[in-house]
Amino acid sequence: MNTLKGLDTWYRFVKDKEYEDISDFLDENAVLYSPIVFKPIEGSFMVGMYLMAAAEIIGNGSFKYVREVCDDENAILEFETEINGITVEGVDMIKFTKEGKLKEIKVMIRPLKAVNIVHQKMGEYLEKMKS
Repeated sequence: MNTLKGLDTWYRFVKDKEYEDISDFLDENAVLYSPIVFKPIEGSFMVGMYLMAAAEIIGNGSFKYVREVCDDENAILEFETEINGITVEGVDMIKFTKEGKLKEIKVMIRPLKAVNIVHQKMGEYLEKMKS
């Protein structure tokens, strides 16, 4: 595992669903580039909401990272998971601050039916969070 500052926190967030410290982990100006939403999601509160939803929907029991490429401030993490019998392949491209906070994340997902199921399930989850 790479020693990139922030990466261990990210892995704990994804694997253990440690949401309590998410606001401490996110840079206040964090940006999320979603595979579903065209406009970037900005600010630690909104990015945190989407990441918690993604951790529940995408980061389910079948989720695993299969490749990691890192440098001083960037991590590219390839993942695989299954949702409702559909194989989802994707990549998290993360930029951390020097302090180890998440500054930017861009998520790419394939194939199209995987994008569609993620879109559906994320929408349902976020709608429940509003209530």
